[in-house]
Amino acid sequence: MADSPPTRSGHGGRAAEAAEFNRLRRRLRLALGALVLVTAVGVLGFLLIGGTGRGVVDAVYMTIITLTTVGFGEIIDMSNNPAGRIFTVVLLLVGMGIVAYTVPMAAAFVIEGQLHHIFARRRMQKTIAEMARHYIVCGDTTACWHVAEELIRTGREAVIVAPTAEALADAQHRLGAVPGIVGDPSSDEVLLEAGADRAAGFVVCAHSDKDNVLGVLTARRLAPRARIIASTEHPETEIKLQAVGADVVVSPSRIGGLRMASALVRPTVVTFLDKMLREKGGTLRVEEVTIPPDAQLRDRTLGGLKVDEVAGAMLLAVRRPDTGEFTFKPPEDTPLTAGMTLVVMADPDGLDRLRKRFQRATGTQFTLEHTTE
Repeated sequence: MADSPPTRSGHGGRAAEAAEFNRLRRRLRLALGALVLVTAVGVLGFLLIGGTGRGVVDAVYMTIITLTTVGFGEIIDMSNNPAGRIFTVVLLLVGMGIVAYTVPMAAAFVIEGQLHHIFARRRMQKTIAEMARHYIVCGDTTACWHVAEELIRTGREAVIVAPTAEALADAQHRLGAVPGIVGDPSSDEVLLEAGADRAAGFVVCAHSDKDNVLGVLTARRLAPRARIIASTEHPETEIKLQAVGADVVVSPSRIGGLRMASALVRPTVVTFLDKMLREKGGTLRVEEVTIPPDAQLRDRTLGGLKVDEVAGAMLLAVRRPDTGEFTFKPPEDTPLTAGMTLVVMADPDGLDRLRKRFQRATGTQFTLEHTTE
């Protein structure tokens, strides 16, 4: 299945619900503020009315029984205090209205919040259930959020599996309403809920190497054909991760060191890549397109596809399926073969146009995802 931008059906409805929930929260905040204010005024007023013989507890008691209209006896005498009676009447009229407004508002907020959480989870489950050939990002590190952000920016569907609710909230705060699940990434049940049996690939990047090994082992067992990328800072763990099924093991510190060396000796190249990858709104990427085994090639060549004429795309190299070798800037008479991978520089629109051209030329749907060999 070709990559496509993440579906946004229902996004407007979710945004409207979230806006309504936020409005309810703001109204409750104002109501609680008014309740606190009227309570403070009542306590201060009864302290002044009661004189030196009454303390804060008595003033609080008088304020509460007045606001709640429970009808208990007065402990601060009002029989010979007209000003105190007037104050009590005003406090009762104003305060009773505020209490009558705030209590139902608080109840509505609690119920609405619970329903909002339940409906949001059900929508999330439905969204994930409709996904196929998506990518599952497991872990709670900053690297996970960068991976998910890159997948989303380049039009790929992604699901985050975070071990804690706080980690998932952090991810969604950074990335927006990305689908996510809270649970152990090494649990069969959790990964299947994330659509592991339909996923095109996994990224396993937890703080603990033990969690990474178990996560890779579980992912490989549930998705034998998916591509799995794992991370570790320890060379001895790389062998273990590869042994349990990781296709590629990445060391973030090693990659960071290479990046700093490149910035030191190849500053222009690094600046270009930074603009390509990090510039706001920038979606130009080096992508790959794999010719499926059932493509109707009929002695077709690269020149016949005219890849470089596709707006937003440029052919860089091809990889032969038999030898695994790359040919940089291949000649136009290079024959197309099943399983050949084309390496192109393209933005999402250019990649989509390229896919459609290949589909028309070969009569077959081209894949844009990584596949295990």
